[in-house]
Amino acid sequence: MAPQTPQRSAREAVARRDPILTVSELQTHFFSFGGTRVVRAVDRVSFTLHEGETLGLVGESGSGKTTTCLSIVGLLPRAARTVGGSVVFEGEDLTRKSQRELRRIRGRRIAVILQDPMASLNPLFTIFRQVAEPAFFHQQLRGRTLRERVQHLLRAVRIPSPEWRMREYPHQMSGGMRQRIVGAIALAGGPRVVIADEPTTNLDVTIQAQYLDLLKDIQRETGVALIFVTHNLGIVAKMCDRVAVMYAGKIIEQAPVRELFDDPKHPYTRALLGSVPKLARFIRAARKRCHAA
Repeated sequence: MAPQTPQRSAREAVARRDPILTVSELQTHFFSFGGTRVVRAVDRVSFTLHEGETLGLVGESGSGKTTTCLSIVGLLPRAARTVGGSVVFEGEDLTRKSQRELRRIRGRRIAVILQDPMASLNPLFTIFRQVAEPAFFHQQLRGRTLRERVQHLLRAVRIPSPEWRMREYPHQMSGGMRQRIVGAIALAGGPRVVIADEPTTNLDVTIQAQYLDLLKDIQRETGVALIFVTHNLGIVAKMCDRVAVMYAGKIIEQAPVRELFDDPKHPYTRALLGSVPKLARFIRAARKRCHAA
């Protein structure tokens, strides 16, 4: 019998553990005024997520990726409603929780990084106040301990001179720094799961690569599980352990990332992979960088 590779052994060890998050037959619909028209934005979606794992959620715009993530944490717009299925996190079904109960979970146990950092940051509050808020409410940190925690988080996301930067406002930061600060806010409560919804879309290529390396370093240090939403298959090749492909509100295929790239089963997945020029060469280069890290 051939010996197992370290990568395969690690992957199988993850598979043997119980998942930290299990989404089963999740259904979220958008209703028109009066309820006369229904859009099935999320249609019987199922997947699992293990500690320390990165799951890529990919698909074209409008396929249901963001709505799936918002359904998990109960942050749906008024016109949307989860009508079926379950989201079991640490043994609890989040779809049965009240908004008050979900507020205790969001930030502390599940955190969200949104696509546009300026939509996540309040322009009227300092960086200190915004990074400190989750630690203040969820970990009850105060005074000097809270200030040291904020400085530690800003250093963790590679913000230079955090003791000075935390006094500034979002408009005084570059786009890459704002995105890293949103990451610091997400980590402030010590979550077990982070949902990153296209966090690199507005970043240039160099800053994007630095941000992805930062996320991998943080995950390696903390063991946090990550759901990474993107339409960029190159990022999937670099970041993810498994990938789920969404189309028209459904997950049409999911597999370990290498298996999906090497042997896609669904015609839509094959078309998605075929739409990216020279993807195979990029995947090989990205994987060499990952193994060398």
